[in-house]
Amino acid sequence: MCYLPVLSRVRGDALWFAPAAPGTVLVANHFGILEPAVGRRDLVRAQKLDLILLPLVGFDPRGNRLGMGAGFYDRTLAILRHRKHWRKPHLIGLAHELQRVDQLASDLWDIPLQAIVTYEQVYAMPKETNA
Repeated sequence: MCYLPVLSRVRGDALWFAPAAPGTVLVANHFGILEPAVGRRDLVRAQKLDLILLPLVGFDPRGNRLGMGAGFYDRTLAILRHRKHWRKPHLIGLAHELQRVDQLASDLWDIPLQAIVTYEQVYAMPKETNA
């Protein structure tokens, strides 16, 4: 099953995930981004997913991700900072090679990626980065 991100309908500052399949009706959220038009009962939290493919603006070899600046994924994935043994969801960034930089500043609330995939290469992060 494939899921797409949906803005929280309560606070609008985090993401839930809605099932999507061919033919799923999509509606624009208040940012103009298309989301599956599903009921609240169909939404799942990130920690219920096995894998999340994350968009990004930039990344570094340590798995730090630069997003669009609103922090939706960081707030959504904050629960992962408290886990002793990180099992799921696995976090993989999707990028172009030209988005790679040598180093990005990271904050306490940033959640590192476990890998980043570009057309040219797969960057797997060191285990200690994602413990």
